[in-house]
Amino acid sequence: MNEIVSLLNQYPSYFNALILVLGLLIGSFLNVVIHRLPLMMERQFKQEASEYFNLESELELADTQSQLPYNLVLPRSGCPKCKHQITALENIPLLSYLWLKGKCSQCNNQISVRYPLVELLTGLLSLVVAIKFGLSWQCLAALILTWSLVALTFIDIDKMLLPDSIVLPLLWLGILLNLNGMFTDLPSAVIGAALGYLSLWSIYWGFKLLTGKEGMGYGDFKLFALIGAWFGWEYLPMTILLSSVAGAIIGISILAIKGQDKNIPIPFGPYLAIAAWVTLIWGEQINQAYLSYFLS
Repeated sequence: MNEIVSLLNQYPSYFNALILVLGLLIGSFLNVVIHRLPLMMERQFKQEASEYFNLESELELADTQSQLPYNLVLPRSGCPKCKHQITALENIPLLSYLWLKGKCSQCNNQISVRYPLVELLTGLLSLVVAIKFGLSWQCLAALILTWSLVALTFIDIDKMLLPDSIVLPLLWLGILLNLNGMFTDLPSAVIGAALGYLSLWSIYWGFKLLTGKEGMGYGDFKLFALIGAWFGWEYLPMTILLSSVAGAIIGISILAIKGQDKNIPIPFGPYLAIAAWVTLIWGEQINQAYLSYFLS
């Protein structure tokens, strides 16, 4: 093991290539998480609601569903049209999609291009993290955060949902990592978590009292608290500014391209996730420039 670590330290290109491949593999798994986790949550909610309200017919359905294994491992991934189970050779990130020409090997049903794009995105982001942090515990933590942000981004795009099962463990992990000052000092992390949540919570209620509408969800509060826990309260103003800029650019582009109704809600979580990752990689440089501009 020491020899492998020494080799990777001596030849960082090997380490970068290893992380790129790992990122592609993780991206393939994230596609499963993005699709299945909301469905798992929906099943659990229906079962709990049926039990609470004593809905016998719904409870029988929930019991039937609960007997069938459905999690992040089982059942095996398959074609939604013909139910063909994907083989190991058909599940190689990027390569299988190109080899199959984006179609199911059995029924020629078109496979969504988003699957290889998520794999490619995860691989490239992982590579940037590896280059930034090198072979270190900090790199491992940054990779976990990166992969989680990818999953949260696409789940929020699909379902307007930021699952607590991802956000809350990450929030606490950020505080624990900063016990030894991995990304910031502990007081800054704790204050960042509190301010991150309370700031968006206050904006939410202020907007609701003024307009009677909900401008964002509670998941956004928790995600912003997560960002504060990882990077400290000092990075919150910069992060919210970055997320707002990203939201404005992407939101206006979507409205212009798709001609979407302006009243249709657009999730804010993806923009917070983008800002969080940018902060992870270039936060120190951006924050210094940001503060020097406003303090000069």
